Amino acid sequence: MTTDVSLELGHVRREIRTALELAVVALAPFDLIERLAAAAGLLEALVELPPRSPPVLALVPKLTERAKAALADWQSWQSERLTKGKA
Repeated sequence: MTTDVSLELGHVRREIRTALELAVVALAPFDLIERLAAAAGLLEALVELPPRSPPVLALVPKLTERAKAALADWQSWQSERLTKGKA
């Protein structure tokens, strides 16, 4: 894992943890919370492994994709909720 990938993973990890905490407090739909939690858990586990280990190399591309998709869905849900509150 290169430094750029490590930095990106660190950023995604922080974002996903924050989103998970906010989703729980906001009582977001369970499937969304579950997706955020799965990504957060896997990211936490990967941080503990050597950066160039086979599990890290194998999981990072798909996990990054799934984490970003879950974040996008969280942001969309949150935005819709805020819009409804203003109407």
